Amino acid sequence: MTTLITGGTGFLGRHIIDQLIADGDTDLRVLTRSASPELDELGVEVIEGSLLDRADLERAAKGVERVYHLAGCVERDRKKAHLMYELHVDGTRLLLDVLNESSTELEKIVVASTSGTVGVGTSPDFMATDDSPHAESIVRDWPYYLSKIYAERVCAEYVDEYDLPVVQMRPTLLLGPGDVRESSTGDVVLFLKRRIPGVIDGGVSFVDVRDTAQAFITAMERADSGETYLLGAINLPMRAFLERLEAASGVPAPKASIPDTFARLGSGLLNAVTNIAGNIGDLDPVSLEMARHYWYIDSSRAEEKLDWNPRDPNITLRDTITWIRENHPDFVEERGPRPDPPPELVPKETVEFARKLRNESGTN
Repeated sequence: MTTLITGGTGFLGRHIIDQLIADGDTDLRVLTRSASPELDELGVEVIEGSLLDRADLERAAKGVERVYHLAGCVERDRKKAHLMYELHVDGTRLLLDVLNESSTELEKIVVASTSGTVGVGTSPDFMATDDSPHAESIVRDWPYYLSKIYAERVCAEYVDEYDLPVVQMRPTLLLGPGDVRESSTGDVVLFLKRRIPGVIDGGVSFVDVRDTAQAFITAMERADSGETYLLGAINLPMRAFLERLEAASGVPAPKASIPDTFARLGSGLLNAVTNIAGNIGDLDPVSLEMARHYWYIDSSRAEEKLDWNPRDPNITLRDTITWIRENHPDFVEERGPRPDPPPELVPKETVEFARKLRNESGTN
């Protein structure tokens, strides 16, 4: 039984692949834009190609029965909205079109969406469930989340019209070890570097990437076609989240509050204000706008139907910080050589890749 994984070289993708291999699944195929020696060494079939090229997708989909569609890109720059739409919406539609025309009977297509399609509100009393409506009016100026809403609608269309067995997973902020590209843990890096200038009145939800990977694998085995599953371990006010990072890292959390009126400014006005009044750390205007919202979700459906039970969120924060300090180039340079992370925290291949990066940068 061949399993196709798009986005297999990403943060979540590598954890899913590692868990599948650990479970004895060796017939794995990854569609990726460039060669991947790490996957080659694991015995994973690598097909170089684009999610936006039908011929590449047809090669990748030939004979597959299971599909994990994880390919995506997190981008907050509104100027790149067209790229988000092209990848998340057009790419998903093209993939599902190719799969629908496949001569192989498909068992399941598990798609990575995001909790932000429904799980964002303006009040601390807000809480989204999988039955909540799309938050289109709130995220309309945030291209990543808006494109994900459109992608969810494409998936629903193929379920309704073509009876494709699609399941959509909606994880919150992914944390944990192994984020080589800093696609999800960038704000934790900023915290450790003391570049978070203050606290905004908002709320955050996060989940361990390892628990998320397990939920995806369980969904492949047990989820009903057409279902969505929110995945979050904990909902926290922003100040409480930063205080937990302080407790796990020893780095003091910022005490000052960023006024809500400041965070409410549109990006153009906010840029003008920062040009006059000075920097606001490394937080961009869109990040500030997003941070003042409440990203609270209820994962009851995943807990009940997938027997999903995420680990203690404090362990997730500890492991995230440990991995960053052991592998992030900025911290290696500041603190000198470090031993490799314990193997129980990070897959061996990730450790070897990080070691290669250190050697190439001249840091032993």
